[in-house]
Amino acid sequence: MTLAGCGGDSAEQAAKTAPNVVQPGAPGQPSRTISAEELAEFDAPRYTEADVSFMQRMIHHHAQALRMTALVPKRAASSRLPVIAERMDLSQVAEIEQMQQWLEDRDQPAPLLHRRHGHAHGVGQWMMPGMLSAGHLAGLERADGRAFDRMFLQSMIRHHQGALTMVDQLYAAGGGQESEADAFARHVVADQSIEIARMQALLAELR
Repeated sequence: MTLAGCGGDSAEQAAKTAPNVVQPGAPGQPSRTISAEELAEFDAPRYTEADVSFMQRMIHHHAQALRMTALVPKRAASSRLPVIAERMDLSQVAEIEQMQQWLEDRDQPAPLLHRRHGHAHGVGQWMMPGMLSAGHLAGLERADGRAFDRMFLQSMIRHHQGALTMVDQLYAAGGGQESEADAFARHVVADQSIEIARMQALLAELR
C-alpha cells in the first residue's frame, strides 16, 4: 500500500512538472498542447539516406551468404559445418525479412530475395565489402570435401568481416542514429562476430 501510494504521488508529481509545449495553429486555427509522447517523437533522430542504403545493400550481402550456405549439405566433410551453416541460414533469412520490413515501413524500395536463384533483385545491387566475386563463388561451387570446408570457412569469415565493415561505414556516414537502425546494426555486429569466432575455431581444427 505504501509503495502504491508513493508511486501514485511520483506519477502525479511528474505530470505536474512536465513542461507544456504549445504548437501554434495554422492561420485561423487554435493552438494545441503537444503531449510528452508527441514531443519524444519530434526529438527522436530520423533515418537517413545512409540507413536506407545500408539496409538495401545488406540484403544483397546476406543473399550471397545464403547462396554459400546452400552449398554446404552436399559438399561438406565436417559434421560440424552443416550445423554452423544452418544456424547462419536461419539468422540471415530473419535479418533479411527485418530489413525488408524496415524499408517498407518507411516507403523505401526493398530488394526481393530469390532463394531459388541464390541472390536478391532490386536496388543496392553491387559488390560490397567481403562479397565473393563470380570467379571465387564458382570455385567454391566446384570444391568438395575438406577442401570445400576450408574454402567455405575462409570465404565466409571474410564475408562476415565485410558486414562489420559495412556497419562501420554506416556510422561514419552519419547513419545509425535512428533507434531501429542503430539496434539492427548493433545486432549485426554481435551476431556476425559470434559466427566469425565459431568459424575460426573450426577452421583451426581443419588445418
